[in-house]
Amino acid sequence: MAAPRRRTSAELQVNGGLMPPSAHVIASSRGGSGGGAPSREDHAVTTNGGGPAHRGGKQRGGSSACSATKVSGRRRPAGRMPLWRVFIFASVALNVAALPLLLHQYIVSHPHHPGVVSPDQQQHHAYAPQPGTSGAAASAPSTGKPAVTTDSVINLDHGDPTMFEAFWRETGDAAELVIPGWQTMSYFSDVGNVCWFMEPLFDQQVRRLHRTVGNAAVDGYHVLVGTGSTQLFMAALYALSPADANQPTSVVSTAPYYSSYPAVTDFLRSGLFRWAGDANSFVGDSYIELVCSPNNPDGAIRDAVLSSGAGKAVHDLAYYWPQYTPITRRADHDIMLFTVSKSTGHAGTRIGWALVKDREVARRMTKFVELNTIGVSKDSQLRAAKVLSAVSDGYDGGASRHRLFDFGRRKMVERWRMLRETAAASGAFSLPEETSGRCNFANETAANNPAFAWLRCDREDVEDCAGFLRGHKILTRSGNQFGADPRYVRVSMLDRDDAYDIFISRLASLK
Repeated sequence: MAAPRRRTSAELQVNGGLMPPSAHVIASSRGGSGGGAPSREDHAVTTNGGGPAHRGGKQRGGSSACSATKVSGRRRPAGRMPLWRVFIFASVALNVAALPLLLHQYIVSHPHHPGVVSPDQQQHHAYAPQPGTSGAAASAPSTGKPAVTTDSVINLDHGDPTMFEAFWRETGDAAELVIPGWQTMSYFSDVGNVCWFMEPLFDQQVRRLHRTVGNAAVDGYHVLVGTGSTQLFMAALYALSPADANQPTSVVSTAPYYSSYPAVTDFLRSGLFRWAGDANSFVGDSYIELVCSPNNPDGAIRDAVLSSGAGKAVHDLAYYWPQYTPITRRADHDIMLFTVSKSTGHAGTRIGWALVKDREVARRMTKFVELNTIGVSKDSQLRAAKVLSAVSDGYDGGASRHRLFDFGRRKMVERWRMLRETAAASGAFSLPEETSGRCNFANETAANNPAFAWLRCDREDVEDCAGFLRGHKILTRSGNQFGADPRYVRVSMLDRDDAYDIFISRLASLK
């Protein structure tokens, strides 16, 4: 008897069995680690062209047609394919070829079957997010509020400036922006600036636009950026409130005042400041007065009503733009707040800015934004800079048909004409008297056409104007939220044309 052969180092043990040197190892496609390092269970071994290696020399699960077979060294002669196999093959081929035609016929006959995607649905599904997809192919950008019909509830409670969409659709690529994936990744923008997270391009375009319009001084001012002017309003309250005061600083504004002033001031119940109501009834020396001009909700031109060495004023100039009011002077207050929401209509970009004289106040306001949100989105800043640049280009480069303030002025003049005529004809509503002034920007006399209408219900049986209009599918904001009589409502004048036209039609039907 021959002595047993010694195993060589070329023989490998796999899963408890032996694999001859001629075997090949392949990665299994079943289950497993899906792209990571394969586990031991994710391997299979083929032997002499046969099946998987056996644990302990035995195949799991009993015998299998995939087990290794012994090669006899002789090839079986190939015979002709039986005729019945030819018929089966031809039948399968014909049915597969006809399958698309049958499927199309089924879709036409059963368009509402849950498993069928009709041609009308294909575009929707093309933009619907799919598992594992991302980017532009995954979903379409939102378009805000849906379109309205004659039966829709018309929501004019919010000042959503969708009126400007028509203008920006016509400007082509003038306000378009592409941001490569590697840009705007750092927290920092300009470390030498008081507002270290502000993009220099945004600072530049803010100053350029104010010089073009002439509505605010920028020389000698610090420009600060915020997530909308509301964040900067809160930053101003923080910066102007003494940290060592015995009691919170009183925050006031002349009624009717912007409805968010008391809500934002008292939201966090801060120990630094608190809402104290109407500035006309305030008694004291230490305060922060909020001056909104043109005023939200009634469009009046406002000045501070209080005067004290210990008092401070914050001027909210969100609506001091040529489409709403004549630009009669270059404002030069200590703190002035602006926003792209009402200047250009880009509310979704969430960008506002402040012009601040005092460096220490600017530093404290910047600190608030830093603590609140660790800066402001650079992507939004760059988009806002591009938009502001497009607005200035319309007036700085000679003749241009893309002039935002001209577009806005025409829209507001027409809408106010429609509303004043409707209110006068109804006898049930009234509006503040129209005012006008010399506009330095337009170089002509222009009327004041505010972004909101301060509408009064004059019917004796109506004490709650907002409730009355709600009953006719018109949503507005009640006067009591502005520190005024509930017979008044604030109506947004900035919605799309279709919504505004339906509002006018319904208002005309109310006598």
